[in-house]
Amino acid sequence: MLTKKYLDELSYEVIGAAIEAHKAVGPGLIESVYHRCMEHELSLRGLSFQTEMSVPVEFKGVKLDADLRCDMLVEGALAVELKAVRQMMPVLDAQLLTYMRLLKIAKGLLINFNCNNIYKAGQKTLVNKKYRQLPTGRP
Repeated sequence: MLTKKYLDELSYEVIGAAIEAHKAVGPGLIESVYHRCMEHELSLRGLSFQTEMSVPVEFKGVKLDADLRCDMLVEGALAVELKAVRQMMPVLDAQLLTYMRLLKIAKGLLINFNCNNIYKAGQKTLVNKKYRQLPTGRP
């Protein structure tokens, strides 16, 4: 059963992977480089993931051919969007929240590698009402 505790621990592990990738290659590269680093680091950590996952869009009963792609879906439970931008804009939050809604995912991470410190300034955690409805996972 999916719990808040599980998602929180998974988030911690993914942020740790991002910190490790960032320490190894540093800021200033393009997003695709960080994406490959994250793939490798998540694999080393034994986490399953899908990359460039198609996000289904349905409008009034019709599946649209909208080429939306979520950067990573980790363990089938955590949406991750990777960026290498100067500043995180609110539209990036909206994008991830929409992906989470369409994928029926409760929690997501927005990670920006164009910073000096991922932990302090390069990551943002987003949750939706689905997350708030999950059990805590405590006995």
